Amino acid sequence: MSELSHVDGEGRARMVDVSAKSDTTRIAVAAGELLTTAEVVALVRADDMPKADVLSTARIAGIAGAKKTSELIPLCHQLALSSVKVEFGFTDNTITIEATAKTKGPTGVEMEALTAVAVAGLTLHDMVKAVDPAATLNGVRLLTKEGGKHGHWVRPEHADSTGHAKVQESSSAAESSAVVLVASTGAAAGTRVDTTGPVLAEWLTGLGFSVRGPLVYADADIAVGLADALRFEPALVISTGGTGASPTDATPEATLAVLTRELPGVAEAIRQRGTAKFPLAALSRGVAGLAGRSVVVNLPGSPGGVEDGIAVLEPLLDHLLAQVAGGGNHDNN
Repeated sequence: MSELSHVDGEGRARMVDVSAKSDTTRIAVAAGELLTTAEVVALVRADDMPKADVLSTARIAGIAGAKKTSELIPLCHQLALSSVKVEFGFTDNTITIEATAKTKGPTGVEMEALTAVAVAGLTLHDMVKAVDPAATLNGVRLLTKEGGKHGHWVRPEHADSTGHAKVQESSSAAESSAVVLVASTGAAAGTRVDTTGPVLAEWLTGLGFSVRGPLVYADADIAVGLADALRFEPALVISTGGTGASPTDATPEATLAVLTRELPGVAEAIRQRGTAKFPLAALSRGVAGLAGRSVVVNLPGSPGGVEDGIAVLEPLLDHLLAQVAGGGNHDNN
């Protein structure tokens, strides 16, 4: 049995001495969700709460909370944080929260990421309590961490009653991780509300995926967004937006730069389905393919384009992911 790191040989609390550890880049991602009402979700998405600018306030609070973690958690070390990112998504009755903390140093940033989620969630609660005093902050948890002696760690998606990961025998959607990436300069700046990313996240969650995001990036930063989305080697990355002919639409170029193999039939099927109803759908330049073992698919940034993408992808995903994992059945019988 492993020993508790913050307890000494005599059972007393202590701060761990990290002076002998080497400095490495360390990243942690944490998540949580505020369970509330559909009315509150609609108000927040429309930025129409009595306390305005709900998400911006909660985002700033989460970042500030991460920076003060060592003051709030007594045995945490003071860290020079390189970056803290707090992002939100929506389902019918929840506001999802995801925080990514990064540093270069001798100890990890898990507590900073968790604190960011907790403080952002509590701030959301404060902002919505006039409408829903029964809102509940749930599921504050670490998703991934990397760096240091133990390297890369991902939260088990399926665990038994003891908390240990179950052994999985296939690579179906219900056992996979997915990332939703939104290319939108307006949504990244907070001047418009993205409606496509949450739809994709809710759809993938319903299929049994463990979903990260929506991650929202400006069009000019979509290459950085793709690197972020692929950082933990998810089974699937679906982007929305930035596939048109505008000079700022750069999602296909950024995607082609990371693909190791293309899946042109998938992208073409999505275009054909859209064009059958809306001729301008032919202007989408979205691509699909593999970045290592991650399937990456570009969808347009319109609700109709996302609807078409879902219709094409849903019957393909299980077989596609099984093939990528090496378990696909190529028999013709």
